[in-house]
Amino acid sequence: MLENYSPPNNPYLNIIYQDDDILVLNKPSGLLTVPGKGAHLSDCLETRAQNEFEGARTVHRLDMDTSGLIVMGLTKYAHRHLSLQFQNRNVGKSYIARVYGKIEKDEGLVDLPLICDWPNRPKQMVDFENGKASQTKWQVIKRGEKETLLLLTPLTGRSHQLRVHLMSINHPILGDRFYAHAEALNMHDRLCLHSKSLTVMQPTKKEKMTFNCEADF
Repeated sequence: MLENYSPPNNPYLNIIYQDDDILVLNKPSGLLTVPGKGAHLSDCLETRAQNEFEGARTVHRLDMDTSGLIVMGLTKYAHRHLSLQFQNRNVGKSYIARVYGKIEKDEGLVDLPLICDWPNRPKQMVDFENGKASQTKWQVIKRGEKETLLLLTPLTGRSHQLRVHLMSINHPILGDRFYAHAEALNMHDRLCLHSKSLTVMQPTKKEKMTFNCEADF
């Protein structure tokens, strides 16, 4: 699906915050976080960051179709410190999503184990026998006639977790080319999923910092 990869370039790099240790960026939808296989997939957020900040190293990823906040380490120490924060689930994350259908409840929790759908990778699927525990909290922000705007808080960090969880409760994310049915897919020209808020500890100052970035959908 990446044969016609043509990532957005305006802006080339959207910097939300930087200091001597960390770099916080707003990744656009359609741009890889790290390089893919092949020269045509070399343009990515990590490469762009390294073109301007030599020591920039990726700590976590967002799907190519997802937009929003990503933090990178600018030193070896900062990279390791941030990596351990993600590994130990000491990072605060929230997302905004536009999903298909009108959700009646105001909030809820999706608790469904996930595993790679190997014949159809990179797709993931629910598997109660072999899947890894996965939980997503959701809260309604606004309801429309055929869609609902949600605030999502992942309690775990599985691949495609938010996308599969919402599809599994019959409210796929609009524009999701992997998991949405035809009507939901055609309701928007991009995946309506955005990393809105990110809280990490600044590696040197040892202070919690929260960054916010609104979605453009």
